[in-house]
Amino acid sequence: MLKHQIRFSEHTETVTSEFPQSALWLNQVHQGNCLDIMGQMPANSVDLVVTSPPYNLKNSTGNGLKDGRGGKWPNAGLIDGYADHSDSMPYDAYIAWQRDCLSAMMRLLRDDGAIFYNHKWRVQNGLLQDRAEIVDGFPVRQVIIWQRPGGFNHNPGYFLPTYEVIYLIAKSDFVLAPKAGGVGDVWSIQPARSNPHPAPFPFELAKRCIQSTTADVVLDPFMGSGTTAVAAQYCGRNWIGIELSEEYCQMTRSRVQGQWRADRT
Repeated sequence: MLKHQIRFSEHTETVTSEFPQSALWLNQVHQGNCLDIMGQMPANSVDLVVTSPPYNLKNSTGNGLKDGRGGKWPNAGLIDGYADHSDSMPYDAYIAWQRDCLSAMMRLLRDDGAIFYNHKWRVQNGLLQDRAEIVDGFPVRQVIIWQRPGGFNHNPGYFLPTYEVIYLIAKSDFVLAPKAGGVGDVWSIQPARSNPHPAPFPFELAKRCIQSTTADVVLDPFMGSGTTAVAAQYCGRNWIGIELSEEYCQMTRSRVQGQWRADRT
């Protein structure tokens, strides 16, 4: 296990690492474009990525989510997108962006590393959009089903969705922690409910991803309110966060310093 002291100002960390050039990245959230920041990080310096990118829900044949009625999240409608991201990119641009992000994550992973990449399938123009265009060509080893309660936004064209997916994208030498695979590939976990972020990642989901591995350094390039950091800290692992919004960076800093829990139960 890497030894560390959490810090938010320069020159206060104590880190022992197999990758000393990566020490300055550890246990803090870095504000900025994730592709730019990942491009500055040393290759082969991360053991695990646990992340949930923006889903681009505002760009939808259903004209995006209109409001939060019936949703499980306080701000489920994403009426204005995220703090610094509209969540309404042109479809082709979104696919290219996410593929670039996955390529950058793969460069950072060690040979025994993996990515837990949470995304949401949806129906567009009457057909299932399963995000295959994003993950095509990447070493997807398994699709994990995150079973969660559905909302009340019923559509006469298809059954109410009650799950999201987590793509386990694994490098060749990746193995789970001993006995971790016994939990199965369908995870019933409640959505986060007391989090001001418009689409928060559940603490239990991030924790399960991390605890299923022996990873020392966990990266989340879409840190949001900091759930992956809080889960990594809870599990005794090092973490690296990247987040475009300074507002959400502050959420992460507050949470890892214990100022608010936001469903860490």
